[in-house]
Amino acid sequence: MDNLAVLSLLALAPILVVGVLLAGFRWPAKYAMPLGYIAAVIVALAVWKMDFRGVIAASLEGVITAATLLYIVFGALLLLSTLTVGGAMATIRGGFNNISPDRRIQAVIIGWLFGSFIEGASGFGTPAAVVAPLLLAMGFPAMAAVMVGLIIQSTPVSFGAVGTPIIVGVGGGLGGDPAVAERISLLGVTMPEFIASIGFQVASIHAIVGLLIPLILVCMLTGFFGPERRFRDGLAIWPFALYASVAMTIPSVLVARFLGPEFPSLFGGLFGLIVVMFTSSRGFLMPKKTFDFGPRASWSPRWMGTIEPAEPAASVRRIGIVSAWSPYVLMAVLLVGSRVITPVTEFLTGIAIPFKNILGTDISTAVQPFYSPAFLLILASLFAYGLHGMNGQQIRETWKVSGRQLAGTAVALLFAVPLVRVLIQSGPELNASGLSSMPVTLAEGAAAISGSSWPFIAPFIGALGAFVAGSNTVSNLTFSQFQFSTGNAIGVNPEQVVAAQAVGGAGGNPIAIHNIVAASATVGLLGREGDLLRKTILVTLYYCIAGGAISFIFIYGLGFNLGTIMLVLLMSTLGFIVRWMLRQKAAVLAPEPERV
Repeated sequence: MDNLAVLSLLALAPILVVGVLLAGFRWPAKYAMPLGYIAAVIVALAVWKMDFRGVIAASLEGVITAATLLYIVFGALLLLSTLTVGGAMATIRGGFNNISPDRRIQAVIIGWLFGSFIEGASGFGTPAAVVAPLLLAMGFPAMAAVMVGLIIQSTPVSFGAVGTPIIVGVGGGLGGDPAVAERISLLGVTMPEFIASIGFQVASIHAIVGLLIPLILVCMLTGFFGPERRFRDGLAIWPFALYASVAMTIPSVLVARFLGPEFPSLFGGLFGLIVVMFTSSRGFLMPKKTFDFGPRASWSPRWMGTIEPAEPAASVRRIGIVSAWSPYVLMAVLLVGSRVITPVTEFLTGIAIPFKNILGTDISTAVQPFYSPAFLLILASLFAYGLHGMNGQQIRETWKVSGRQLAGTAVALLFAVPLVRVLIQSGPELNASGLSSMPVTLAEGAAAISGSSWPFIAPFIGALGAFVAGSNTVSNLTFSQFQFSTGNAIGVNPEQVVAAQAVGGAGGNPIAIHNIVAASATVGLLGREGDLLRKTILVTLYYCIAGGAISFIFIYGLGFNLGTIMLVLLMSTLGFIVRWMLRQKAAVLAPEPERV
């Protein structure tokens, strides 16, 4: 079979199965993912002629990766239960309420700024796993907490885990390509300088596209979860939302320009968090009217998970604000130190459990148990035990609760990640058909019909890779070389197309299935993944359309072209929505006409 259109549709089939079951029929991921996995195996064996042993090896690789993700989820759950049982969470909640009891402000500060910092330090879905339970403990509905955690996994993701998606993803994807070497020679730079220049372009696009993410976040928060379901309640704090956005994105661009791709999200998030918390505590841009979710009795049952962080017993001593935050501070310090202090990084990464040539194939992977964010989350929990004077019964309770909560997410992840690995490993190394892997075939099909319009399409391919693999790094590893080659083929600067890929890979993280499952598990929301996907896909669509338009303009310039037209249409649509919100508000406030 050599029909690219048919092959592309077949490659898309497992993804469609999952998407339709989750978003269309609202099936829980624990049922949808096994069927998606079966579809992937059937297509791999029947069409791609993938070796059966290769399918099993790829599946085992996925199981190993899923176990490492469950490890991270457990660490996040353990830290949450430790801070809750010990009484620290009540203090943290009170501290944020002292800055502002407004849920919109809390979502921006904790989700956008603190989440960006955590993304910069650790990446790989950690922010949602940390932010969601923290917001839950502060009184957010479980679904709202997860939605916030997923939405912010967009702008900062390209520089997560100390730049891994750029350094490892783009760098690894382009490494060894003669065309890349020729381009580097032509530009007169080194490979690290070339990758850093791509990182700067990525940060620049993110700064433009990400400007509206905090505002979109609060509008979705009030529109989906507010007592009156009004999106305009989020729009009401637009000055604060834009201020918080630039407080993170401008420093991140400067860091990308002068320090490289390792620290934009890390330093941008930290700078924004410090500045915005300081100014907010002094009332700067704080709303006059406080927004809350309304009485719990009015909440939809679908908003609520099975985890209800218990208030500490009356006998638990009151925890001071510094002591309460110390485990999170320690976690952040450990995350940063383990990533930027070279001897520490080398030591921790050197302790690995290798799985080489699984079942005699070329598929290999390794587990680094002490470099994982999970280990550092557990260390922070152990630190909290002593700092907060917790007794043996309380400590046992934290592990018991965390283990029970973890069990529910295992089924979905243990099928979701193997599905991904079968798709990615379906290339010519493990098949008898000579076809490219399913994700690459799908991308080739999209490129064949796009021509010079490809820079607008490129972010959608990045998002597809993130949706399938659950990782911007893996998306970049899979598609960077293909994007570079496509850029060369259509006669534009190929590194700019690769930058569009990286932006799209970040924009696709809010709909990455295993991110949704992992974050949902931390608040007991398993089975509602489809509800979340229907919401977060709005953010991914915005990110890809805006990112594609900006990338197109960066390459071809402003004019009567696809990029400019799509940007004008997007801005016009957003402007229409804003005007509609304002008209609705005016209609509510206007006095009723006198009746004769």
